[in-house]
Amino acid sequence: MAELTVSGDTHPILKGDYASEWMGIEVVALDDGHATIRMALRQEMLNGFGMAHGGMIFAFGDTAFALACNPATPEPGFTTGTITVASGVDINFIGPAFRGQVLTAVANRRASSGRSGLYDVQIYAADPGTPSAPASSGVGKATAAATPPTTLPGELPADTLPGELPADTLPGELIAEFRGRSRTISKK
Repeated sequence: MAELTVSGDTHPILKGDYASEWMGIEVVALDDGHATIRMALRQEMLNGFGMAHGGMIFAFGDTAFALACNPATPEPGFTTGTITVASGVDINFIGPAFRGQVLTAVANRRASSGRSGLYDVQIYAADPGTPSAPASSGVGKATAAATPPTTLPGELPADTLPGELPADTLPGELIAEFRGRSRTISKK
């Protein structure tokens, strides 16, 4: 895992986000309409069945959604008096995740019009230290890299486009699909 931690320096909405800090969320990639984050599942994040609590998976997906909805570096003229929030969300749990696994959430804008947007977030679980998911998982792009990566921790290679992960960071097995509807509102 990258040695990044959540901070306001990574994305303005994370300043003072104590829930994301407690969860140990790491920002892997940010771009307009896109965010990729990771976290390790700890014992206090499990339910009585020994699996990730659904609320933890939901909160993790919601953080990726929020990061994708709000610009990390506002453009000149950006109205600082507005924020983008959830107007509604749906989550479908597909499989379990367990203590020690690393969750990855990949959030992408699918559509936007005026003050409304639609985002999809896929949430994956992988055992640390195991081979990455195969490229056939539909996430990332397969590359036959014979040389080690030359990027810093948390950085994506220059040829990686928003919404993709490089082959060495493919996220594992899909455990949840999160769909968020956003709305830009006045900040009070």
